[in-house]
Amino acid sequence: MTNLNDLHKAAEDLERYLRLQTYPLAIRLLRSESEIPAEAKRPRRDEGNLYNVCQAYAYSRRNGYTMAMLMEDMYCFEPVLGYGMAAPPQEFLNGESRYPADVETPEAGRRFAEQFPRLETGKYIGVVSAPLAKANFEPDVITIYCNSSQLVILLLAAEYRTGKNLPTALSGHAACVYAIVPAIKENKYQVAVPCRGDHITAMAGDDEMIFTLPMSKFNDFMLGMRRIIEGEGKLTRLPMIHEMRPGAVQPEAYSRMARLIGMDTSNPTSSRTSSTSSSR
Repeated sequence: MTNLNDLHKAAEDLERYLRLQTYPLAIRLLRSESEIPAEAKRPRRDEGNLYNVCQAYAYSRRNGYTMAMLMEDMYCFEPVLGYGMAAPPQEFLNGESRYPADVETPEAGRRFAEQFPRLETGKYIGVVSAPLAKANFEPDVITIYCNSSQLVILLLAAEYRTGKNLPTALSGHAACVYAIVPAIKENKYQVAVPCRGDHITAMAGDDEMIFTLPMSKFNDFMLGMRRIIEGEGKLTRLPMIHEMRPGAVQPEAYSRMARLIGMDTSNPTSSRTSSTSSSR
């Protein structure tokens, strides 16, 4: 089990390194109601309302709430199926959730259903989310809403130990599923795009993406993050350095590789200036 103090310290570092606009999220799929934190808000019980899961995540990342969502609290069906809280009906498998509104043919609708990420049916009964900095439970994943500059840093940290890039499946639907389920099911980093519902009902920003890391990779990821920011990567910081000029600064390793493949990266302007100065 990951030490909660380590998680809280990591949250502080991530917020400082990345200049995040909202809190990194601790997300756990619930196996039983006994796992629900005492302080968690329950939409149906506490308000008599239903919410989309993306709205619960928005309350956690924006307002700092701990939110617990069982099927009885959920308004959107996609996380219910994606998190394995119910078996998909045949109509879903036939593609009827997408056709004819979002895809051209029933076959395209069926293909969407086939590719839709789903966890084992019956294993989980709900989900809890909280700001990572104050979560009192061990998450299955850490999820961060970020802009593209922040995503660059997150990907660099993910690549630090292994050098592996990130194959990922993107969809315009069900961000709460595509951001979470593959990370848990396949034990891998995941990037997702906020879907229409996330934008319309949960205020996801036009510049936001979603990055998720499974807890099995937490230590490697935080090592990479701290080395990338605090180590020798002088260009790796936020806000990003902007250099709209010829011959912009490159790491020495880049310059060396360029020379090895026969590139001449000396600045012609500098050479002409030097030559002119010598002739005088």
